[in-house]
Amino acid sequence: MPEKLREQESIPVSKVQRAAKFISTGAKVGGNYVRHYAKKMVNPALDKEGLHQSNAEDIYKSLSQLKGSALKVAQMMSMDKNLLPRAYQDKFTMAQYSAPPLSYPLVVKTFQKYFSKGPEQLFDTFTRSAVNAASIGQVHQATKGDKVLAVKIQYPGVADSVSSDLKLVRPFALRLLNMNEKELDHYMEEVEEKLLEETDYQLEIQRSREISGACSHIANLNFPNYYDEFSSERIITMDWIQGNHIKEWLETNPTQEAKNQIGQALWDFYHHQVHNLMQVHADPHPGNFIVQEGDVLGIIDFGCVKVIPEDFYHGYFSLIKKDLLIKEEELNQIFYNLEFISDKDTDQEKAYFKGVFKEMISLLGKPFHVDRFDFADDGFFEQIFELGDRISNDKMFKKSRQARGSRHGLYINRTYFGLYNLLNQLGATVDTTKPDWLAS
Repeated sequence: MPEKLREQESIPVSKVQRAAKFISTGAKVGGNYVRHYAKKMVNPALDKEGLHQSNAEDIYKSLSQLKGSALKVAQMMSMDKNLLPRAYQDKFTMAQYSAPPLSYPLVVKTFQKYFSKGPEQLFDTFTRSAVNAASIGQVHQATKGDKVLAVKIQYPGVADSVSSDLKLVRPFALRLLNMNEKELDHYMEEVEEKLLEETDYQLEIQRSREISGACSHIANLNFPNYYDEFSSERIITMDWIQGNHIKEWLETNPTQEAKNQIGQALWDFYHHQVHNLMQVHADPHPGNFIVQEGDVLGIIDFGCVKVIPEDFYHGYFSLIKKDLLIKEEELNQIFYNLEFISDKDTDQEKAYFKGVFKEMISLLGKPFHVDRFDFADDGFFEQIFELGDRISNDKMFKKSRQARGSRHGLYINRTYFGLYNLLNQLGATVDTTKPDWLAS
């Protein structure tokens, strides 16, 4: 972990305890607003940067103690960089690596529950302190014989509190994300389904084996093995993948060739999942990848996997084609199927939303329009953020009486935004392969 964080002796588990934590945080945020506007009366030129800083600090502190879905939502929001003021992005990004870890007695308690033994009786060695702590669980290093292992332990109460936590996080999300309520409810439904899946560690092991087996032929990728005898519904034991997170690896000043190699491995990994497997590792944040010796990319977390329905896949990717040579009738049908427009819309709304989503998807599709794409080009990302800003502040969007876009699009958009962000951080140039039907 980047810095030694104070361990937590307990997590608020009951609905009442967790609600109380949210209420006290809401009061702090309210107090920050009162202080901000009091200062603004004295100094009318004051901007909101200090207010965002205080709110981000208070919200992150509270969510990181609650752990679970609330913290996971913060992590997701930090990936969607165009959704939040920078102060929140910077703070919430910490959820990807460094939430305060749980104390050792709580770890032992979890082992006793599932194995009737403590970790020191199961393994030859086991680190008393977590080596990494994030939103849903924390990781300890262990050894057994000649094997070095990573042991991921889920925080107590996380699985049971997903639904109630998302209801509690809703007012913060509404204010921070600048969304209308219908849109947020649409978004939260899909998030809840995925988060419940993420707390099912046996499902994660099954998907990890499935996807890593199906991607084992891809160059410069490495996947851990999983050990059923030391795993349960709340504990996963896998090989320890030695190496650096992307950020640390970049600090070693790798060559452009090395960055391109890692970038290409990332692109190939996602290409194969989306277009051939029709299911995808939908959590492409830097904490889930390790760069190993020889510039090989280790994939260490398959908690969040999105299965892509075939009709959604064909509609969505047909809009990404460079020359959108689709008859108006067919195009309208795709927009209806993807829920960008509906019968409730006026002609003016239909024209507006079709235009907006065409622009958005064609921008997201830019890397697909060429054989090789330079993701170091910050101008491309500026265009994405500007479009996001323009849309979220547009009156037509704010007045919309319904959510826009199929719920399946939430995680697919997030996957591509996350992938593009990682490739941008790497400054990689990659061969942007695409399926034959999309290339033609």
